[in-house]
This record gives sequence, structure tokens and C-alpha cells, in this order.
Amino acid sequence: MKSYTKSELSRAAGVSPETFRRWLRSDRAFLEANGISPTTKLFPPKVVKYLCEKYCIDI
Repeated sequence: MKSYTKSELSRAAGVSPETFRRWLRSDRAFLEANGISPTTKLFPPKVVKYLCEKYCIDI
């Protein structure tokens, strides 16, 4: 797994960037626990793996 941006993940999920940001609101506690703020554009591999598993994103 490698780092991905929010826009790359939203495209891979097949949703708009706004919808993806809404999804991330429900994961706020996990993101903050991993040092990620809501405005972060580039997600580290650990967070990408979690989001891909939770939202069934094929990368």
C-alpha cells in the first residue's frame, strides 16, 4: 500500500470529492488518532488501507 490523496481515493471509490469528505466525517476519531486532520490531502498507507477496507475501494 502507498500514500494516496483524497481526490485519488474518491475517484477509486467512484464518488465525488464532497461525498468522500462526508464519509470521512464518520472516521474522524480514527483519523485524529493517526495524526490526520480533516484538511489533510495526502493519506499515509496505514490510513489508506483502513479506508479501502471500510469502503471496499479497489486500488
